[in-house]
Amino acid sequence: MDSSYFFRASLLDQLHNGQWQVGERLPTEREFGEQYQISRSTVRKVLAEMKAQGLIAQTVGSGTYVTDKAAAWTGPARSAPAPEAAWQTSPAELMEARMALEPAIIEMVIGNATPADFEQMANCCDRAEAATSVEEFEVWDGMFHEVIARAAHNSFVAKLFKLMNQARAQGEWGMLKKRSLTPERRLSYQLEHRALLQALKARDPVQAKALAIEHLVHVRRNLLNY
Repeated sequence: MDSSYFFRASLLDQLHNGQWQVGERLPTEREFGEQYQISRSTVRKVLAEMKAQGLIAQTVGSGTYVTDKAAAWTGPARSAPAPEAAWQTSPAELMEARMALEPAIIEMVIGNATPADFEQMANCCDRAEAATSVEEFEVWDGMFHEVIARAAHNSFVAKLFKLMNQARAQGEWGMLKKRSLTPERRLSYQLEHRALLQALKARDPVQAKALAIEHLVHVRRNLLNY
């Protein structure tokens, strides 16, 4: 699966949920690229697909606008190929991998993260908190953890965490998350993300690692009951 997956999923979710109104201009290709940490060619490819679906209209020299078709659109939020077709793992296996790997990269992230990385993490928190559906929340929840991994500035780590994030898009994980995500639990996850972000920004490896483990244990208990 290519790097356009989460950008496409997020943008479609936001169009579907009415975050942008009919006739409203979308951010520029450069702004999308900076926000999602993807190339402008990737942004252009996804926007071209949406234009072909009639969800957006593009005017040279003016920008990209939401069409009335987007407001009535009822298609799936994720138009990318189903992750199950590429790779399968169980929620228990995925959770086990997350428990082992996410705390392990904290020191690397603290040593290498830039102010721009922290801004991206904060943006993921903002978008998750503003999400109007479980699916949209899950996209930004996953992106928060992937952006943390990217902040390690290690290409192997980044690819590994992207693979784990793709596994989160599998149907079984999504169903478990949807069943378990009460408003109270969602609020707890959001607060835990904010606390982890603050510990990372403070360059405090002990606190950040403890918060990462606490968050993952909380998620595991809610999803898998142990």
